[in-house]
Amino acid sequence: MIAIIDYKAGNLTSVKLAFEYLGIEAKITNQPDEILAAKRVVFPGVGSAGAARRNIVAFHLENALKTVVGRGTPFLGICLGTQIIFDFSEEDGGTKGLSLLSGKVKRFAPFAPPNFMDKVPQIGWNAVSIQRKHPVLEGIEDKSEFYFVHSYYAVPTIKEEIIGETEYAGVKFAAIVGKNNLIATQFHPEKSGRIGLKLLENFSGWTP
Repeated sequence: MIAIIDYKAGNLTSVKLAFEYLGIEAKITNQPDEILAAKRVVFPGVGSAGAARRNIVAFHLENALKTVVGRGTPFLGICLGTQIIFDFSEEDGGTKGLSLLSGKVKRFAPFAPPNFMDKVPQIGWNAVSIQRKHPVLEGIEDKSEFYFVHSYYAVPTIKEEIIGETEYAGVKFAAIVGKNNLIATQFHPEKSGRIGLKLLENFSGWTP
């Protein structure tokens, strides 16, 4: 079973429906014991970093999340669920992350030409340039387009943990990051049509 982490963020149902479409069992849960028992864990979400952090604490999820990553359970972060796995986010006046990967999360600032026309948040399709091969990207071509909704982007400390990059608002940023059994996407695979479903299908069969 795939555990989809419920920390009262948006978009959880869309992720569950995407897995169900693929015939893959998934359950939305905020119970640490169910998360620890899961064969795979997905940490998605739409919302703010501050609210996400508060709910992670309220539901006592931090230790469970760190345990499943530490012991090698396949782990997928999506959008806000990607940003919160880093050390720190600029959002909400500064928010402490889970430090599953080293780095920080910054806000787009398209204030100078030629980027001042770029709207924040970025909403829509954008191409991802694959920087290194990964089993979860098997069968997905370089420069494939995925669906993004975000105002903030991750800046990993370790460049080798960047798997895919995208450009927006004058910034080349990490669109896919990963280390060992953890992979995370700034875009929404569950909203990215056939190519996004392929990524989720690959994740469901991935054995790090």
